[in-house]
Amino acid sequence: MKDRLINWLNTALMINLFFVLASFVWFVTALVGRAAQVNLGFDLWYSLWDPLFMPSMGILMAGAIISGILSWVSRRFFAG
Repeated sequence: MKDRLINWLNTALMINLFFVLASFVWFVTALVGRAAQVNLGFDLWYSLWDPLFMPSMGILMAGAIISGILSWVSRRFFAG
């Protein structure tokens, strides 16, 4: 059960990591487009910053900490 939970958490974190990386690529592309006076969705990206991108980064950081703690506890107390 514990291993299944850890595997599920790691899979969810990996999906979230790729989402955060894709949003960063979108940000950089839109920022370059804005500098070149081409509309590549910077205003849309900025409007999604608070409701979508910030929570996903927070979930990624919290999940990484939780995964690390679970791994440490597993090694420390259940090593065999």
